[in-house]
Amino acid sequence: MTGDHPGAGRARPADQAGDAPGAAAGRPRQGQGPGQVVGSRVYPRRRAGDTDRARAARTAPAPARRPAPARVPARVPAARTPVRPPRTPRFVARARRAWDRPLTAYYVIMGTGLLITLLGLTMVFSASQIQALRYDLSASYYFQKQLVAAVLGGVLMLLASRMSLRLLRALTYPFLAFSVVLLGLVQVPGVGVEVNGNTSWISVAGPFQLQPSEFGKLALVLWGADLLARKGERRLLTQWRHLLVPLVPGALLVCGLVMLGGDMGTVMILVAILFGLLWLAGAPTRLFTGVLATAAALGAFFIVSSPHRMDRLACIAAEPGAEDDCWQAVHGIYALASGGWFGSGLGASVEKWGELPEPHTDFIFAITGEELGLAGTLSVLALFTALGYAGIRVAGRTEDPFVRYAAGGVTAWLMAQTVINIGSVLGLLPIAGVPLPLFSYGGSALLPTMFAVGLLIAFARSDAAARTALAMRRPSGRRLAWFGRKTTRRKTT
Repeated sequence: MTGDHPGAGRARPADQAGDAPGAAAGRPRQGQGPGQVVGSRVYPRRRAGDTDRARAARTAPAPARRPAPARVPARVPAARTPVRPPRTPRFVARARRAWDRPLTAYYVIMGTGLLITLLGLTMVFSASQIQALRYDLSASYYFQKQLVAAVLGGVLMLLASRMSLRLLRALTYPFLAFSVVLLGLVQVPGVGVEVNGNTSWISVAGPFQLQPSEFGKLALVLWGADLLARKGERRLLTQWRHLLVPLVPGALLVCGLVMLGGDMGTVMILVAILFGLLWLAGAPTRLFTGVLATAAALGAFFIVSSPHRMDRLACIAAEPGAEDDCWQAVHGIYALASGGWFGSGLGASVEKWGELPEPHTDFIFAITGEELGLAGTLSVLALFTALGYAGIRVAGRTEDPFVRYAAGGVTAWLMAQTVINIGSVLGLLPIAGVPLPLFSYGGSALLPTMFAVGLLIAFARSDAAARTALAMRRPSGRRLAWFGRKTTRRKTT
Protein backbone atom coordinates (compact mmCIF):
# COMPACT_ATOMS: atom_id res chain seq x y z
CA MET A 1 0.00 0.00 0.00
CA THR A 2 1.04 3.55 -0.56
CA GLY A 3 -0.29 5.36 2.47
CA ASP A 4 2.20 8.20 2.89
CA HIS A 5 1.14 10.15 -0.19
CA PRO A 6 -1.48 12.85 0.36
CA GLY A 7 -3.65 11.59 -2.48
CA ALA A 8 -3.37 7.98 -1.57
CA GLY A 9 -6.77 7.91 0.11
CA ARG A 10 -8.58 9.49 -2.93
CA ALA A 11 -7.89 6.84 -5.49
CA ARG A 12 -10.24 7.01 -8.54
CA PRO A 13 -12.42 4.09 -9.38
CA ALA A 14 -11.03 1.51 -11.59
CA ASP A 15 -13.26 2.46 -14.51
CA GLN A 16 -12.05 6.08 -14.43
CA ALA A 17 -8.34 5.39 -13.90
CA GLY A 18 -5.90 5.55 -16.69
CA ASP A 19 -2.17 5.39 -17.28
CA ALA A 20 -0.32 8.58 -17.80
CA PRO A 21 1.45 8.80 -21.08
CA GLY A 22 4.75 9.36 -19.43
CA ALA A 23 4.52 6.57 -16.84
CA ALA A 24 7.34 4.09 -16.70
CA ALA A 25 6.67 0.64 -17.97
CA GLY A 26 5.78 -1.78 -15.15
CA ARG A 27 5.53 1.01 -12.52
CA PRO A 28 2.25 2.95 -12.36
CA ARG A 29 1.95 6.27 -10.67
CA GLN A 30 0.61 6.16 -7.10
CA GLY A 31 -3.09 6.97 -6.82
CA GLN A 32 -3.64 6.36 -10.54
CA GLY A 33 -3.77 3.36 -12.83
CA PRO A 34 -5.57 0.10 -12.45
CA GLY A 35 -3.18 -1.31 -9.81
CA GLN A 36 0.26 -2.70 -9.25
CA VAL A 37 2.12 -4.30 -12.09
CA VAL A 38 4.38 -7.24 -11.32
CA GLY A 39 5.86 -8.75 -14.33
CA SER A 40 3.05 -9.29 -16.80
CA ARG A 41 0.25 -9.33 -14.22
CA VAL A 42 -1.75 -6.42 -12.86
CA TYR A 43 -2.97 -6.65 -9.30
CA PRO A 44 -5.91 -4.41 -8.41
CA ARG A 45 -5.47 -1.97 -5.59
CA ARG A 46 -6.80 -2.88 -2.26
CA ARG A 47 -9.37 -0.53 -0.81
CA ALA A 48 -9.95 0.19 2.82
CA GLY A 49 -12.20 -2.46 4.37
CA ASP A 50 -11.93 -4.76 1.38
CA THR A 51 -12.29 -8.41 1.99
CA ASP A 52 -11.00 -11.09 -0.24
CA ARG A 53 -14.52 -11.96 -1.43
CA ALA A 54 -15.43 -8.35 -2.17
CA ARG A 55 -12.15 -7.86 -3.91
CA ALA A 56 -12.66 -10.97 -5.98
CA ALA A 57 -16.19 -9.91 -6.89
CA ARG A 58 -15.03 -6.46 -7.78
CA THR A 59 -12.17 -7.69 -9.90
CA ALA A 60 -14.10 -10.50 -11.58
CA PRO A 61 -14.60 -9.99 -15.27
CA ALA A 62 -18.06 -8.84 -16.30
CA PRO A 63 -20.27 -11.68 -17.51
CA ALA A 64 -20.62 -11.90 -21.20
CA ARG A 65 -23.84 -10.34 -22.42
CA ARG A 66 -26.20 -12.46 -24.34
CA PRO A 67 -26.55 -11.30 -27.85
CA ALA A 68 -29.80 -9.50 -28.39
CA PRO A 69 -32.24 -11.66 -30.27
CA ALA A 70 -32.38 -10.76 -33.89
CA ARG A 71 -35.39 -8.62 -34.64
CA VAL A 72 -37.70 -10.39 -36.94
CA PRO A 73 -38.85 -7.83 -39.49
CA ALA A 74 -42.54 -7.27 -39.67
CA ARG A 75 -44.22 -9.34 -42.30
CA VAL A 76 -44.52 -7.25 -45.38
CA PRO A 77 -47.71 -8.07 -47.26
CA ALA A 78 -47.05 -9.50 -50.62
CA ALA A 79 -47.43 -6.97 -53.37
CA ARG A 80 -50.72 -7.43 -55.08
CA THR A 81 -50.69 -7.79 -58.77
CA PRO A 82 -52.43 -4.70 -60.17
CA VAL A 83 -55.77 -5.54 -61.66
CA ARG A 84 -55.69 -4.52 -65.25
CA PRO A 85 -58.82 -3.03 -66.67
CA PRO A 86 -60.47 -5.04 -69.39
CA ARG A 87 -58.84 -4.38 -72.67
CA THR A 88 -60.92 -2.24 -74.96
CA PRO A 89 -61.48 -3.80 -78.36
CA ARG A 90 -59.51 -2.18 -81.11
CA PHE A 91 -62.49 -1.12 -83.16
CA VAL A 92 -64.08 0.50 -80.07
CA ALA A 93 -60.90 2.47 -79.39
CA ARG A 94 -60.75 3.60 -82.99
CA ALA A 95 -64.40 4.64 -82.87
CA ARG A 96 -63.77 6.70 -79.73
CA ARG A 97 -60.76 8.41 -81.25
CA ALA A 98 -62.73 9.17 -84.39
CA TRP A 99 -65.64 10.54 -82.38
CA ASP A 100 -63.35 12.84 -80.35
CA ARG A 101 -62.05 14.57 -83.44
CA PRO A 102 -63.02 18.25 -83.78
CA LEU A 103 -64.97 17.88 -87.04
CA THR A 104 -66.85 14.69 -86.17
CA ALA A 105 -70.04 16.43 -85.05
CA TYR A 106 -69.90 18.66 -88.12
CA TYR A 107 -69.77 15.73 -90.53
CA VAL A 108 -72.27 13.62 -88.57
CA ILE A 109 -74.92 16.36 -88.55
CA MET A 110 -74.45 17.10 -92.22
CA GLY A 111 -74.35 13.44 -93.24
CA THR A 112 -77.30 12.25 -91.16
CA GLY A 113 -79.43 15.22 -92.16
CA LEU A 114 -78.89 14.60 -95.87
CA LEU A 115 -79.29 10.82 -95.57
CA ILE A 116 -82.57 11.10 -93.67
CA THR A 117 -83.88 13.58 -96.24
CA LEU A 118 -82.91 11.38 -99.20
CA LEU A 119 -84.35 8.26 -97.61
CA GLY A 120 -87.50 10.20 -96.80
CA LEU A 121 -87.87 11.26 -100.44
CA THR A 122 -87.59 7.63 -101.49
CA MET A 123 -90.22 6.47 -99.03
CA VAL A 124 -92.57 9.37 -99.86
CA PHE A 125 -92.43 8.36 -103.51
CA SER A 126 -93.19 4.74 -102.60
CA ALA A 127 -95.89 5.40 -100.00
CA SER A 128 -97.79 8.20 -101.78
CA GLN A 129 -98.41 6.68 -105.20
CA ILE A 130 -101.68 4.94 -104.31
CA GLN A 131 -102.84 7.96 -102.32
CA ALA A 132 -102.26 10.22 -105.34
CA LEU A 133 -104.08 7.87 -107.73
CA ARG A 134 -107.09 7.81 -105.42
CA TYR A 135 -107.48 11.55 -105.98
CA ASP A 136 -106.95 11.28 -109.76
CA LEU A 137 -103.49 12.79 -109.53
CA SER A 138 -100.20 11.75 -111.00
CA ALA A 139 -98.48 8.92 -109.16
CA SER A 140 -95.50 11.18 -108.48
CA TYR A 141 -97.56 14.21 -107.44
CA TYR A 142 -96.62 14.17 -103.76
CA PHE A 143 -93.05 13.23 -104.55
CA GLN A 144 -92.63 16.22 -106.85
CA LYS A 145 -93.91 18.62 -104.20
CA GLN A 146 -91.65 17.07 -101.59
CA LEU A 147 -88.67 17.28 -103.95
CA VAL A 148 -89.27 21.01 -104.50
CA ALA A 149 -89.50 21.52 -100.75
CA ALA A 150 -86.29 19.52 -100.24
CA VAL A 151 -84.41 21.69 -102.77
CA LEU A 152 -85.64 24.87 -101.09
CA GLY A 153 -84.80 23.37 -97.72
CA GLY A 154 -81.30 22.56 -98.94
CA VAL A 155 -80.81 26.20 -99.86
CA LEU A 156 -82.05 27.26 -96.43
CA MET A 157 -79.75 24.74 -94.77
CA LEU A 158 -76.78 26.12 -96.70
CA LEU A 159 -77.67 29.70 -95.74
CA ALA A 160 -78.11 28.76 -92.10
CA SER A 161 -74.77 26.94 -92.02
CA ARG A 162 -73.02 30.09 -93.27
CA MET A 163 -74.99 32.63 -91.24
CA SER A 164 -73.14 34.60 -88.57
CA LEU A 165 -74.32 34.39 -84.99
CA ARG A 166 -74.72 38.15 -84.75
CA LEU A 167 -77.12 38.25 -87.70
CA LEU A 168 -78.99 35.23 -86.39
CA ARG A 169 -79.50 36.79 -82.98
CA ALA A 170 -80.64 40.03 -84.57
CA LEU A 171 -83.40 38.17 -86.45
CA THR A 172 -84.82 36.26 -83.48
CA TYR A 173 -87.39 38.84 -82.33
CA PRO A 174 -88.64 39.73 -85.84
CA PHE A 175 -88.97 36.03 -86.66
CA LEU A 176 -90.96 35.41 -83.47
CA ALA A 177 -93.29 38.31 -84.25
CA PHE A 178 -93.77 37.03 -87.81
CA SER A 179 -94.63 33.55 -86.53
CA VAL A 180 -97.14 34.91 -84.02
CA VAL A 181 -98.83 36.93 -86.78
CA LEU A 182 -99.10 33.82 -88.98
CA LEU A 183 -100.54 31.83 -86.08
CA GLY A 184 -103.11 34.54 -85.56
CA LEU A 185 -104.06 34.53 -89.24
CA VAL A 186 -104.90 30.84 -89.01
CA GLN A 187 -107.90 31.72 -86.84
CA VAL A 188 -109.23 34.32 -89.27
CA PRO A 189 -112.27 32.93 -91.14
CA GLY A 190 -111.55 32.48 -94.80
CA VAL A 191 -107.79 32.42 -94.27
CA GLY A 192 -107.30 29.35 -92.12
CA VAL A 193 -107.82 25.92 -93.67
CA GLU A 194 -109.06 22.89 -91.73
CA VAL A 195 -107.30 19.58 -92.37
CA ASN A 196 -108.25 16.38 -90.51
CA GLY A 197 -110.18 18.29 -87.89
CA ASN A 198 -107.40 20.81 -87.10
CA THR A 199 -107.38 24.41 -88.29
CA SER A 200 -103.62 24.81 -88.60
CA TRP A 201 -103.08 25.72 -92.26
CA ILE A 202 -103.03 28.80 -94.45
CA SER A 203 -103.69 28.57 -98.17
CA VAL A 204 -100.80 30.28 -99.97
CA ALA A 205 -101.37 29.70 -103.68
CA GLY A 206 -103.48 27.00 -105.22
CA PRO A 207 -102.54 23.59 -103.81
CA PHE A 208 -99.70 24.99 -101.70
CA GLN A 209 -100.53 25.40 -98.03
CA LEU A 210 -98.47 26.67 -95.11
CA GLN A 211 -98.53 25.42 -91.53
CA PRO A 212 -97.36 28.31 -89.29
CA SER A 213 -96.98 26.10 -86.22
CA GLU A 214 -93.90 24.48 -87.77
CA PHE A 215 -92.23 27.89 -88.00
CA GLY A 216 -93.37 28.61 -84.45
CA LYS A 217 -91.11 25.81 -83.20
CA LEU A 218 -88.04 27.38 -84.77
CA ALA A 219 -89.04 30.84 -83.57
CA LEU A 220 -89.42 29.65 -79.98
CA VAL A 221 -86.01 27.97 -80.04
CA LEU A 222 -84.14 31.01 -81.36
CA TRP A 223 -85.99 33.59 -79.25
CA GLY A 224 -85.64 31.54 -76.07
CA ALA A 225 -81.93 30.94 -76.69
CA ASP A 226 -81.24 34.63 -77.27
CA LEU A 227 -83.28 35.63 -74.22
CA LEU A 228 -81.51 33.22 -71.89
CA ALA A 229 -78.10 34.13 -73.29
CA ARG A 230 -78.69 37.85 -72.65
CA LYS A 231 -79.85 37.18 -69.09
CA GLY A 232 -76.95 34.85 -68.50
CA GLU A 233 -74.49 37.58 -69.48
CA ARG A 234 -76.06 39.81 -66.81
CA ARG A 235 -76.05 36.99 -64.23
CA LEU A 236 -79.82 37.08 -63.81
CA LEU A 237 -80.57 33.38 -64.30
CA THR A 238 -80.01 32.66 -60.63
CA GLN A 239 -83.32 34.38 -59.87
CA TRP A 240 -86.40 32.33 -60.65
CA ARG A 241 -88.48 35.27 -61.90
CA HIS A 242 -85.86 36.13 -64.52
CA LEU A 243 -85.66 32.46 -65.46
CA LEU A 244 -89.39 32.17 -66.08
CA VAL A 245 -90.35 35.66 -67.27
CA PRO A 246 -90.80 36.33 -70.15
CA LEU A 247 -89.77 32.87 -71.44
CA VAL A 248 -92.73 30.94 -70.06
CA PRO A 249 -95.37 33.58 -70.98
CA GLY A 250 -93.99 33.76 -74.51
CA ALA A 251 -94.07 29.98 -74.86
CA LEU A 252 -97.63 29.91 -73.50
CA LEU A 253 -98.63 32.50 -76.11
CA VAL A 254 -97.33 30.35 -78.95
CA CYS A 255 -98.86 27.20 -77.44
CA GLY A 256 -102.21 28.93 -76.95
CA LEU A 257 -102.40 30.08 -80.56
CA VAL A 258 -101.54 26.58 -81.77
CA MET A 259 -104.04 25.03 -79.37
CA LEU A 260 -106.82 27.22 -80.78
CA GLY A 261 -106.47 25.21 -83.98
CA GLY A 262 -106.73 21.91 -82.09
CA ASP A 263 -103.18 20.69 -82.81
CA MET A 264 -102.17 19.26 -79.45
CA GLY A 265 -99.32 17.21 -80.94
CA THR A 266 -97.45 20.38 -81.91
CA VAL A 267 -98.13 21.83 -78.46
CA MET A 268 -96.42 18.81 -76.92
CA ILE A 269 -93.32 19.51 -78.98
CA LEU A 270 -93.36 23.20 -78.01
CA VAL A 271 -93.54 22.20 -74.35
CA ALA A 272 -90.58 19.84 -74.88
CA ILE A 273 -88.59 22.76 -76.35
CA LEU A 274 -89.46 24.89 -73.31
CA PHE A 275 -88.33 22.17 -70.92
CA GLY A 276 -85.10 21.72 -72.86
CA LEU A 277 -84.30 25.43 -72.59
CA LEU A 278 -85.07 25.51 -68.87
CA TRP A 279 -82.92 22.44 -68.29
CA LEU A 280 -79.96 23.97 -70.13
CA ALA A 281 -80.40 27.23 -68.22
CA GLY A 282 -79.96 25.35 -64.95
CA ALA A 283 -83.47 25.63 -63.55
CA PRO A 284 -83.65 24.22 -60.01
CA THR A 285 -85.39 20.90 -59.54
CA ARG A 286 -88.25 22.42 -57.55
CA LEU A 287 -89.00 24.98 -60.24
CA PHE A 288 -88.60 22.44 -63.03
CA THR A 289 -90.92 20.01 -61.28
CA GLY A 290 -93.52 22.72 -60.77
CA VAL A 291 -93.54 23.69 -64.45
CA LEU A 292 -93.72 20.02 -65.45
CA ALA A 293 -96.64 19.36 -63.10
CA THR A 294 -98.49 22.40 -64.44
CA ALA A 295 -97.98 21.28 -68.03
CA ALA A 296 -99.12 17.74 -67.20
CA ALA A 297 -102.27 19.04 -65.50
CA LEU A 298 -103.14 21.26 -68.48
CA GLY A 299 -102.49 18.38 -70.89
CA ALA A 300 -104.74 16.07 -68.92
CA PHE A 301 -107.49 18.71 -68.93
CA PHE A 302 -107.33 19.16 -72.71
CA ILE A 303 -107.37 15.39 -73.27
CA VAL A 304 -110.32 14.76 -70.99
CA SER A 305 -112.30 17.67 -72.44
CA SER A 306 -112.08 16.26 -75.99
CA PRO A 307 -113.82 12.97 -76.89
CA HIS A 308 -111.64 12.66 -80.00
CA ARG A 309 -108.46 12.75 -77.90
CA MET A 310 -109.92 10.29 -75.41
CA ASP A 311 -110.59 7.87 -78.26
CA ARG A 312 -107.00 8.16 -79.42
CA LEU A 313 -105.77 7.59 -75.88
CA ALA A 314 -107.87 4.44 -75.65
CA CYS A 315 -106.27 3.07 -78.85
CA ILE A 316 -102.92 2.39 -77.19
CA ALA A 317 -102.23 -1.33 -77.76
CA ALA A 318 -105.90 -1.97 -78.60
CA GLU A 319 -107.82 -3.92 -81.24
CA PRO A 320 -110.18 -2.27 -83.77
CA GLY A 321 -113.54 -1.49 -82.21
CA ALA A 322 -117.05 -1.66 -83.61
CA GLU A 323 -116.71 1.77 -85.20
CA ASP A 324 -113.04 1.28 -86.15
CA ASP A 325 -111.85 4.03 -83.80
CA CYS A 326 -108.43 2.40 -83.63
CA TRP A 327 -108.17 1.40 -87.28
CA GLN A 328 -105.12 3.52 -88.04
CA ALA A 329 -103.17 2.47 -84.96
CA VAL A 330 -103.80 -1.25 -85.47
CA HIS A 331 -102.96 -1.25 -89.18
CA GLY A 332 -99.73 0.54 -88.41
CA ILE A 333 -98.79 -2.44 -86.24
CA TYR A 334 -99.88 -4.80 -89.00
CA ALA A 335 -97.58 -3.04 -91.46
CA LEU A 336 -94.59 -3.32 -89.13
CA ALA A 337 -95.34 -6.95 -88.31
CA SER A 338 -95.59 -8.03 -91.95
CA GLY A 339 -92.22 -6.54 -92.87
CA GLY A 340 -90.06 -9.21 -91.26
CA TRP A 341 -86.31 -8.82 -91.20
CA PHE A 342 -85.75 -7.24 -94.62
CA GLY A 343 -89.25 -6.24 -95.72
CA SER A 344 -91.40 -7.11 -98.67
CA GLY A 345 -89.44 -4.87 -101.04
CA LEU A 346 -89.52 -1.21 -101.99
CA GLY A 347 -92.95 -0.36 -103.39
CA ALA A 348 -94.52 -3.70 -102.40
CA SER A 349 -96.48 -2.49 -99.38
CA VAL A 350 -100.02 -3.81 -98.93
CA GLU A 351 -101.21 -1.45 -96.20
CA LYS A 352 -100.82 1.63 -98.39
CA TRP A 353 -103.61 0.35 -100.68
CA GLY A 354 -106.28 2.10 -98.67
CA GLU A 355 -105.90 0.12 -95.46
CA LEU A 356 -103.60 2.54 -93.61
CA PRO A 357 -104.64 6.23 -93.57
CA GLU A 358 -101.89 8.84 -94.04
CA PRO A 359 -99.22 6.39 -95.22
CA HIS A 360 -96.92 9.13 -96.53
CA THR A 361 -97.19 11.58 -93.61
CA ASP A 362 -97.75 10.51 -90.01
CA PHE A 363 -97.42 6.73 -90.61
CA ILE A 364 -94.59 6.67 -93.13
CA PHE A 365 -92.47 4.82 -90.57
CA ALA A 366 -94.95 1.92 -90.69
CA ILE A 367 -94.62 1.72 -94.49
CA THR A 368 -90.85 1.80 -94.08
CA GLY A 369 -91.03 -1.18 -91.75
CA GLU A 370 -93.27 -3.08 -94.15
CA GLU A 371 -91.15 -2.49 -97.26
CA LEU A 372 -87.63 -2.37 -95.77
CA GLY A 373 -88.19 -4.57 -92.74
CA LEU A 374 -86.48 -4.40 -89.39
CA ALA A 375 -83.19 -3.51 -91.06
CA GLY A 376 -84.73 -0.39 -92.60
CA THR A 377 -86.41 0.79 -89.41
CA LEU A 378 -83.27 0.24 -87.34
CA SER A 379 -81.28 2.21 -89.92
CA VAL A 380 -83.68 5.13 -89.57
CA LEU A 381 -83.46 4.95 -85.77
CA ALA A 382 -79.65 4.85 -85.94
CA LEU A 383 -79.58 7.97 -88.13
CA PHE A 384 -81.83 9.91 -85.76
CA THR A 385 -79.81 8.71 -82.77
CA ALA A 386 -76.57 9.91 -84.35
CA LEU A 387 -78.15 13.25 -85.19
CA GLY A 388 -79.40 13.72 -81.65
CA TYR A 389 -76.11 12.70 -80.08
CA ALA A 390 -74.16 15.06 -82.32
CA GLY A 391 -76.51 17.89 -81.36
CA ILE A 392 -75.95 17.16 -77.67
CA ARG A 393 -72.20 17.16 -78.24
CA VAL A 394 -72.34 20.57 -79.93
CA ALA A 395 -74.41 21.97 -77.06
CA GLY A 396 -72.10 20.48 -74.43
CA ARG A 397 -68.74 21.55 -75.85
CA THR A 398 -69.42 25.12 -76.86
CA GLU A 399 -68.51 28.11 -74.72
CA ASP A 400 -71.07 30.46 -76.29
CA PRO A 401 -74.30 30.45 -74.22
CA PHE A 402 -76.48 31.29 -77.22
CA VAL A 403 -75.05 28.37 -79.19
CA ARG A 404 -75.57 26.05 -76.22
CA TYR A 405 -79.23 27.02 -75.76
CA ALA A 406 -80.02 27.05 -79.48
CA ALA A 407 -78.33 23.71 -80.19
CA GLY A 408 -80.00 22.13 -77.17
CA GLY A 409 -83.39 23.53 -78.16
CA VAL A 410 -83.12 22.27 -81.74
CA THR A 411 -82.02 18.84 -80.51
CA ALA A 412 -84.90 18.68 -78.03
CA TRP A 413 -87.31 19.64 -80.81
CA LEU A 414 -86.13 17.01 -83.30
CA MET A 415 -85.79 14.19 -80.76
CA ALA A 416 -89.15 14.88 -79.08
CA GLN A 417 -90.92 14.92 -82.44
CA THR A 418 -89.18 11.70 -83.47
CA VAL A 419 -90.16 9.92 -80.24
CA ILE A 420 -93.78 11.08 -80.48
CA ASN A 421 -94.15 10.00 -84.11
CA ILE A 422 -92.48 6.60 -83.76
CA GLY A 423 -94.20 5.98 -80.44
CA SER A 424 -97.56 6.59 -82.09
CA VAL A 425 -96.76 4.15 -84.90
CA LEU A 426 -95.62 1.48 -82.44
CA GLY A 427 -98.75 1.89 -80.35
CA LEU A 428 -96.87 3.11 -77.31
CA LEU A 429 -98.27 6.65 -77.44
CA PRO A 430 -101.58 8.08 -78.63
CA ILE A 431 -101.66 9.25 -82.23
CA ALA A 432 -100.56 12.89 -82.10
CA GLY A 433 -100.57 13.72 -85.81
CA VAL A 434 -96.98 15.00 -86.00
CA PRO A 435 -94.68 14.13 -88.92
CA LEU A 436 -91.34 12.38 -88.67
CA PRO A 437 -88.66 15.12 -89.01
CA LEU A 438 -86.95 15.28 -92.43
CA PHE A 439 -88.70 12.05 -93.39
CA SER A 440 -92.45 12.51 -93.70
CA TYR A 441 -94.23 14.34 -96.48
CA GLY A 442 -94.88 18.02 -95.88
CA GLY A 443 -93.05 21.08 -97.12
CA SER A 444 -94.13 23.25 -94.18
CA ALA A 445 -92.42 20.84 -91.82
CA LEU A 446 -89.40 20.18 -94.02
CA LEU A 447 -88.33 23.81 -94.58
CA PRO A 448 -87.87 24.93 -90.94
CA THR A 449 -86.44 21.54 -89.99
CA MET A 450 -83.70 21.74 -92.62
CA PHE A 451 -82.98 25.30 -91.57
CA ALA A 452 -82.59 24.04 -87.99
CA VAL A 453 -80.18 21.32 -89.17
CA GLY A 454 -78.20 24.03 -90.96
CA LEU A 455 -77.98 25.91 -87.66
CA LEU A 456 -76.55 22.81 -85.99
CA ILE A 457 -73.94 22.63 -88.77
CA ALA A 458 -73.06 26.29 -88.19
CA PHE A 459 -72.79 25.72 -84.44
CA ALA A 460 -70.51 22.73 -85.01
CA ARG A 461 -68.29 24.86 -87.24
CA SER A 462 -68.13 27.67 -84.66
CA ASP A 463 -66.22 25.52 -82.17
CA ALA A 464 -62.60 26.69 -81.74
CA ALA A 465 -61.09 23.27 -82.45
CA ALA A 466 -63.33 22.82 -85.49
CA ARG A 467 -62.33 26.22 -86.87
CA THR A 468 -58.67 25.34 -86.45
CA ALA A 469 -59.14 21.99 -88.17
CA LEU A 470 -61.01 23.60 -91.05
CA ALA A 471 -58.33 26.28 -91.43
CA MET A 472 -55.59 23.65 -91.63
CA ARG A 473 -57.21 21.85 -94.50
CA ARG A 474 -55.63 22.55 -97.87
CA PRO A 475 -58.08 24.12 -100.33
CA SER A 476 -59.11 21.89 -103.18
CA GLY A 477 -57.98 24.46 -105.73
CA ARG A 478 -54.41 24.36 -104.50
CA ARG A 479 -54.47 20.57 -104.49
CA LEU A 480 -55.66 20.47 -108.10
CA ALA A 481 -53.07 23.06 -109.08
CA TRP A 482 -50.36 20.93 -107.48
CA PHE A 483 -51.42 17.88 -109.46
CA GLY A 484 -51.65 19.84 -112.70
CA ARG A 485 -48.44 21.85 -112.59
CA LYS A 486 -45.77 21.12 -115.10
CA THR A 487 -42.44 19.60 -114.29
CA THR A 488 -39.06 19.97 -115.95
CA ARG A 489 -37.93 16.52 -114.91
CA ARG A 490 -37.03 14.44 -117.96
CA LYS A 491 -39.02 11.28 -118.41
CA THR A 492 -37.13 8.07 -118.04
CA THR A 493 -37.52 5.37 -120.62
